[in-house]
Amino acid sequence: MCELQIFTFNAFQENTYLLFDETKECVIIDPGCADSYEQQELSDFISKNKLKPVKLLLTHCHIDHVLGNKFIHDTYRLLPEINELDLTVLQSLMQVAHLYGVNAEPSPDPIKYWNEGDEIKFGNTLLDVIFTPGHSPGSICFIEKNTKTVIGGDVLFYGSIGRTDLPGGDYQTLISSIKTKLFTLADDYTVYSGHGPKTTIGFERKHNPFLT
Repeated sequence: MCELQIFTFNAFQENTYLLFDETKECVIIDPGCADSYEQQELSDFISKNKLKPVKLLLTHCHIDHVLGNKFIHDTYRLLPEINELDLTVLQSLMQVAHLYGVNAEPSPDPIKYWNEGDEIKFGNTLLDVIFTPGHSPGSICFIEKNTKTVIGGDVLFYGSIGRTDLPGGDYQTLISSIKTKLFTLADDYTVYSGHGPKTTIGFERKHNPFLT
């Protein structure tokens, strides 16, 4: 059975996720670890639980979600796996870091691109990929059906939605992504967002002011 561990990293309070199962293989999703303390926290959990990182997955490539890419590559020899439409976002990392005054290291280039309908396998776990643009051009979500889990990046939040005022964002596209993709899931699916607390599809369907 797939298990999940959450870390909240960097000045943007970004949620980094580890997914792992009984085989001890794990995937690292959106590593926001921005300094040596946060890097140590992540690596200590992996070591303590004898996990074997096998993939570095990104829901999207905004700076707060990729600050740990180089550390993950240097430590575990993993390269980012993204949707190709977010490649330019990833490539702008150092420029954005300069604008925000954030210390960052260049990210390695992606090794693989994921698209709508793809399946990601690790250990005994299968993740379905859905394409959910709007917050960024290439935002994707990862769905684990056995535990009814959605790793949603910055698409849908508890009582809110992702911002759309960054380059490549579009409000109507984001609303459409949520309604036509995420809202096809059952109410009891849990959404783990890129920031803030978890929520459920059912709660957001009924109460989210942007979507009701």
